[in-house]
Amino acid sequence: MNIRARYKNPLIVCGFVAGLVTLAIARTGYCTEEPFPGPVYVSLKQDNGVVSFPGSTFWKGGPSMLYTAVTPDGKVLMVTSPTTDRVYAFDTGSGEQVAVVATGKTPKGVKVTPDGKEAWVSNESGNSISIVDLSTYEVVGTVATEKMPHNVRFSQDGKSGYVTLQGGAGLGVIDTAEQKLTRIIPLPGITGPHNLDLSGDGKTAFVRDIVNSVAVLDLETGTVIKVIRAGNGHAGIDVLPDGRYVVTGAIGDTFVTVIDPGTLEVVKKIPVGKGPHGVRASADSRWIYVTVTADNKVVVIDTETLEVVREYPVGSFPFWAAVPGNS
Repeated sequence: MNIRARYKNPLIVCGFVAGLVTLAIARTGYCTEEPFPGPVYVSLKQDNGVVSFPGSTFWKGGPSMLYTAVTPDGKVLMVTSPTTDRVYAFDTGSGEQVAVVATGKTPKGVKVTPDGKEAWVSNESGNSISIVDLSTYEVVGTVATEKMPHNVRFSQDGKSGYVTLQGGAGLGVIDTAEQKLTRIIPLPGITGPHNLDLSGDGKTAFVRDIVNSVAVLDLETGTVIKVIRAGNGHAGIDVLPDGRYVVTGAIGDTFVTVIDPGTLEVVKKIPVGKGPHGVRASADSRWIYVTVTADNKVVVIDTETLEVVREYPVGSFPFWAAVPGNS
């Protein structure tokens, strides 16, 4: 196999010298440029489990493992199972299930609060959010929402939560102390708010819809600044921790879209394969991990070159990726 032909960035070939494996790989199994500065957890919807990187270790879960979120300390992974109305908790050290919690109807997105104490689960068919205490794994609160809440993102101080309302109402604003929806911001120009992320200063929301667009929302004024065309279908969206790029997938297409958050222009569309959905950057913003649902692989993009440098075959229908340090 021609390693340089397959892995386009020559830095990634640091483990190979004239066809020989270096001592570093012999000892660790990985090149020093292997793109995993920390663990990455990918849900496998049709294989009912999770694959953990590096090492591609499979953890058995429940039916239709979908959205994932990891606690700030990296010790617990939460994964939703919409077909069973439950969320699963895994010990990331062992890969063992530590709890299975009944939520509302059709749980989709899950997010852990910045203090690591709670997981908020969006119940799409239940028009509610279940709040799970991570010390007891019990539901301790419920927030009523408008139709089809899909995913939540918290402000850095944890005082506010923002929930995408895929039924069409817009973006819901939640007072987390009161556990109450206090405001709904309309999102003209997009259809079915699906997933979201926030700028580093918390002033701007980037909202991906179910069709082909990203709405850029000024949270202070409640104004949509711009609607940016992305690939077809719904997808995840991620603002790199260093703020350099915004990246979104397109489950009905073959590429991810990279946006400059300063100019709000598309920087590049990167071909990755059929059905990219989940996108998440490493905590140091060096790599972007993409779950490619139809091709059953995880693709790694080098953020310095914006080129695909790794492809890892996984089980059936990789859906979402969680990375400690990038909520």
